[in-house]
Amino acid sequence: MGKKTVLVIDDEAGFLDVVKMRLEANNYQVIGAYDGREGFDKAKKEHPDLILLDLVMPNMNGFEALSQLKSDSRTMNIPVIVLTAKTEA
Repeated sequence: MGKKTVLVIDDEAGFLDVVKMRLEANNYQVIGAYDGREGFDKAKKEHPDLILLDLVMPNMNGFEALSQLKSDSRTMNIPVIVLTAKTEA
């Protein structure tokens, strides 16, 4: 059985690098995307086992990306965990 794949969607390169390093150290394959649009496109193409999603990003924010992910039959069943530094409600 192959490695599980995690798609990390976050516009902060430093955060993405740290998460990628920690996940790869625990035997996960990691795909990175720097905004919601790129993340949605990669989710359709790569079919990851899990998506870690930031909310505040350029081009397509996390709320919009989550809406598209859950509305598309190719990605609607992929679990998504929202991780963000956003402190406002």
